[in-house]
This record gives sequence, structure tokens and C-alpha cells, in this order.
Amino acid sequence: MKIIIVGATGTMGKHLANAFEKEHEVIKAASKDGDIQVDITSAASIENMYKQAGAFDALICTAGPTFVGPWKKMTDKEFRKGIEGKLMGQINLVLTGQHYINPKGSFSLISGALTHEPQLNFANASAANGAVEAFVRAAAIELENGIRINAVSPTVIENSPQYFPFFPGDIPVTMQQLEYGFRKAVFGANTGQVIKPY
Repeated sequence: MKIIIVGATGTMGKHLANAFEKEHEVIKAASKDGDIQVDITSAASIENMYKQAGAFDALICTAGPTFVGPWKKMTDKEFRKGIEGKLMGQINLVLTGQHYINPKGSFSLISGALTHEPQLNFANASAANGAVEAFVRAAAIELENGIRINAVSPTVIENSPQYFPFFPGDIPVTMQQLEYGFRKAVFGANTGQVIKPY
């Protein structure tokens, strides 16, 4: 398979790229470095990425900027970071990507446990995650040619200890669990699902 991984230089994306490139052709896309540079807050940049990559079988996204900070001080501009990044960035990956993906291909987006288990300072991420999951369920009933779409929703991951203090009591998701979640999304038969790899 030809798999595009958006966010391939980040903690999650790097692990997935290393795992999947042993078996498949992996195109690494990221805001910096990678095979292709892409800014997911720009629809034009996303279109350019697909033009460079050409037809593909699966897209994985582990990217999606959000704002972290206390609710009482949050501004409209700060809240829009997650809406324009994690939400619209991923939506545009699908809106544009549907015209480049091969029949029976798949889109695997990233959400997170903050959708249902909010934590202090993460209101922006919780809102974006919830909207991503709603989009996945809705898009699944309209995508054609056997194309599937799912979201993988981890809690804090083991390779990001800097976030542990924000998730008291949560058992970190291992990188292997995360990989299995994306394998289910990419290679399974599910569509319109939120896959929790824990």
C-alpha cells in the first residue's frame, strides 16, 4: 500500500512511519522535514501535498495543533487554533483527499480521550476532538468507492511524559497500543468508528 502519514516527524507519526514502512510505501508529510512539507491549516498546502504524492491508498494524520491554557483567559484567536488546526486541518485532508485516494482506501484521523474525559487547560482540544469524531461519523456515510474513515482516540501517550501532569491517574497508552489502533483503522473493515487503543 501507499500510505501518507501527516505529522510523520512528531512523536506518534515517527513511530507509525517506522513501523509501516517495513511493509508498505510510506510518504512522510510534515510542517518541517519529511518527504513533503505541508501546513494543514492551509487548504492550498494540502492540495499541493496531494499533487506531489499522487494517488494513494491510505492517509494517517497524527497532526493537529490546539491551544493549551486556562479557560478564563482564553481568547477567540487562541480558541481558533484548534478549530483551524486539529479540526479544519483534518477535515480538509479528507475533503481534498477524497479526489486523490484510490478506491477502497482509508482516512485515519486523530482525536483523543479529552473528548469524553476533559482535563484542566484543554477545553480547546476537547472541542476540536469532539468535532473531529462527529465529522468522521458523518463522512463515513457519504464517502464513495468503498473509502473508509475512522478516528483513533488515545489518552496521553507514553513517549510524551511532559503531558503526564495534565492527565492525573491516566495510564499512558504505549506506542505499540497506538500502532495497533492505527493498524485497525487502516487495515480493518471499520468505518465511521472511534478506535480507542487502550
